[in-house]
Amino acid sequence: MDELALRGLGAIADPQSQAQAMQYFEQLKNSADGWKLCAQAYSTGAYHGNDHIRFFCLQVCEHYLRNRYQQADREEQNSMRAFLMGCLQLGNHEGAQEKSFIRNKVAQIVSLAFVTDYPVRWPTFFQDLLRTLNSGHQAVDMYLRILQAIDQEVVDREIIHSAEDSQRNTAIKDAMRESCVAQLADSWLQILTAYESSHPELACLCLDVVGKYVSWIDINLVANDRYVPVLLRFLEQPLLRESACDCIYEVLGKGMDPVVKTQLVESFFSVLESAGIVNPPEDEEGDFLAKLSKLICGVGIALIISWQKLSKSGDAANLSKTQSALEAKIPYMLRFLGDEDDDVSGAVGEFAQEYISMLKTVGTLSAAQRNHVEGMLYTVVKKMKYDDSYNFESEGEDEAMFMDYRKQMRVIFNNLAQLDSDLILVTVHNIVTQTLPQWESANFRDVEMAVTLLYSVAEAVPASHGQHFSGNPTKVSALQDMMRLLVSSRVSCHGHVIVQLQFFETVVRYDKFFLCEPQHIPDVLAAFLDKRGLRHPSPKVRSRCSYLFSRFVKSLKAHLQPYLEEVFGQLQDLLVLNPPAGTTANGQPHLLSDEDQLFLYETASMLVVSSTLPPPKKQELMKSLLAPIASKFEGLLNSLCAETDENRQIAYAHCIHNAMALASRASKGFSGSQTMNQCGCVEAFTELLRLFGMALDTPTQRSHIQTGVRQYLHRMVVCMDAEILPFIPPVLTHLLKHPDARELYDFLPLINQLVMKFKEAIIPFLSEILMPLVTTVFAVLMSPADERDQVAANDRKLLQRGYFLFLSTIVSNECINVFKTLEMSSVNQVLMSVVQGVVEVQDPQSQKCCFTILRKLTEAWGGGNDGIAGFPDFLYKNVVPACILAPLSPSFDLNDGQTSLALGECALCLKAILDKRGVELITYLQKEYLPTLNLSPEQTQEFCQALQTEQKTFKNYFKTFFQKAKS
Repeated sequence: MDELALRGLGAIADPQSQAQAMQYFEQLKNSADGWKLCAQAYSTGAYHGNDHIRFFCLQVCEHYLRNRYQQADREEQNSMRAFLMGCLQLGNHEGAQEKSFIRNKVAQIVSLAFVTDYPVRWPTFFQDLLRTLNSGHQAVDMYLRILQAIDQEVVDREIIHSAEDSQRNTAIKDAMRESCVAQLADSWLQILTAYESSHPELACLCLDVVGKYVSWIDINLVANDRYVPVLLRFLEQPLLRESACDCIYEVLGKGMDPVVKTQLVESFFSVLESAGIVNPPEDEEGDFLAKLSKLICGVGIALIISWQKLSKSGDAANLSKTQSALEAKIPYMLRFLGDEDDDVSGAVGEFAQEYISMLKTVGTLSAAQRNHVEGMLYTVVKKMKYDDSYNFESEGEDEAMFMDYRKQMRVIFNNLAQLDSDLILVTVHNIVTQTLPQWESANFRDVEMAVTLLYSVAEAVPASHGQHFSGNPTKVSALQDMMRLLVSSRVSCHGHVIVQLQFFETVVRYDKFFLCEPQHIPDVLAAFLDKRGLRHPSPKVRSRCSYLFSRFVKSLKAHLQPYLEEVFGQLQDLLVLNPPAGTTANGQPHLLSDEDQLFLYETASMLVVSSTLPPPKKQELMKSLLAPIASKFEGLLNSLCAETDENRQIAYAHCIHNAMALASRASKGFSGSQTMNQCGCVEAFTELLRLFGMALDTPTQRSHIQTGVRQYLHRMVVCMDAEILPFIPPVLTHLLKHPDARELYDFLPLINQLVMKFKEAIIPFLSEILMPLVTTVFAVLMSPADERDQVAANDRKLLQRGYFLFLSTIVSNECINVFKTLEMSSVNQVLMSVVQGVVEVQDPQSQKCCFTILRKLTEAWGGGNDGIAGFPDFLYKNVVPACILAPLSPSFDLNDGQTSLALGECALCLKAILDKRGVELITYLQKEYLPTLNLSPEQTQEFCQALQTEQKTFKNYFKTFFQKAKS
């Protein structure tokens, strides 16, 4: 072997050596005899001290087995088989100290030979394998690993098998059932009894194998008088009991007749009960308890499945026996569900959920079942409480695991609510009314749980359209009692973060309560605005309250009028613009982040807009809201322009962008019913528009600044009417001074938005900006560029697509007559760019857009009366040829989805020309144009006839026509 290449296999090899080793690996894999070289090197022990090289050799053999062994001749099969048996002999002698990963790889390649050869080419596989067991415990270890590897290849349900592999696997299992599984089962029992004391790790490995195979072999080979006592004995041995639990779990999970399954479960469980296994002491070790809990879960699930099958079959006698057996297991489930260890509790969670699901189908519950349900409810409530060890300041992996566990318990809680909503309401009402009045002396865990349960009732006992305070009077009364107590108890003053957060979550979830009892609104507003909420010491609470307060205000804005000016006044210091990163205001860090402030600006704006104040007062308040931005913006801009340090430039640019984002967010307060004009607030926002326009000349951090201006303009187009139009030309002038493909592309949607909003009314404005914009787009697209610059190429493609979409927006929104205001040369320039987009641009999205433009122009001007002069000639000279030449282009892929859409639009364009020009088009096609394409008279006639059929028929023909032409 290539010793130099093999040096690259070690963990400390340099990258060059590793690359050389990988190249050698590929060479050996692809060589016809590469595996033989590796097999020889492994078998002779030449590299006995180097596990990296030995693993490398086995990998090459594995590749051969996976890819070429099935087609091998008899000689090669025999060679591989001899190598594999040699591997077993090498690893099986008592002095062998093979690493686990080497032994696993050997087992894997043996299993690959097995699935290819058994039962036809290697019918004696298991006899040969069983004979190796006499070589000692190393041989037993390898035997068990091989059986595990076979299970993974043949049975493992988590691996997706092809239909061919599934058929092969079924044949293998059938052959094994007929010939050897009884021998295998005997060998497992011998291994379990022989090695339980001397090598317990082998007994555990064997139990794992039994658990894997029991799902498809005869259950009587394991569930018998020889095996069961051994399994039960193992449950009392500390080193074996966890594996024994897993094995019994798999045995009980085997699919079988429901009556037989119930009998099997009961026979096992009675023995477990007699031995005291299922009643472990309180101080039992946690890992074993988790396994035991999983076993109890398996028992319960097995009985529930049997019950479900018997319910469908109508076997009343056995159904009753199975249900009695199941009900007898519920106390065990409750014991493990309530275990202090969450892993133990969680392991039986599926049993609890399935039992509740079963009870939903039963109808009227018995007294015992109602007791079980109550027991589950109180257990779940207890288990959902935070542990004393939970670290709220620095949540790590343990905390994340608890939150996942808590979600599992909440699912059980919700399922219980679906089963018995009255029980949930009564229980939660009792807990809340007992805990909240004495929250100051109670443990925070109990207080948090009481508030969380109140919060959870909303999803556990859902209401129609979210109306929890109408409908069922019992539920309404209970919820109102609890909400009244939540607010009046002043539990929001609790010192623990999690209690305060849950308080705010709950009052927002039940915002409709305050419509019924608005007298409680001031208390909640005060909590949001003081040190319990937006001024809380914890950033986490402040941040969450920023969002929740916005939801609270949005829901109750009509009821907040009496408190408007007071709330607005208290928010003022929180609305101050955050300084650039790395600086502080008055030596103190700001309470709220930029993202948090976005919510507050929207909230404050919403309060103003929804108020009953006269427009002048609204304008005054809105200016007050925006004052922190207006007063500091110019200074920030000057600082940015004067700054030379790049990091500080970025900080200033971010601050300026954030100022514009806050102003944009403030505009979210306006709606269709309360427009900016109606509220008298236009001036407050246009003042900022003038200021923001100044930022477009900033040479540094240009992209970041322009993004902010564009976002603000988009919002102003939504909120304003014609007041916005005078501000667009100056912005466009700034933009066109130093055009950039990406900036132009990002700006075009703003113009599209204006066109779609104002339609025909915007034509005078559009006529001013159209050609300067078009000219700039052409200049940018035609400017020299580095062909290797993929980013620049993509930006140009996007700009080209954006330009055509811009023209499409104009012709689709009653603005087509803007072209009549232009010089004829400009119109021709635009029209020819669209034709070029159809024929020359290799982008199906752009082509589709161009065909749409030509179709719309045809529909408007194709008749020749209302359009621009010479348009019908333009159709014949340019549009009709484009509709034929574009699909004939080699780059026009008729199998591509986007291109098919473009072709469909092309067909519609031709149909539109026919609709406007009639027989004249048919004559032109027959006598002038189609003959130039060397079409026969018959083909020409066929095309013209198809064009005159209905739209769908022609589109189908059109595609077939070009498929034939290009074949």
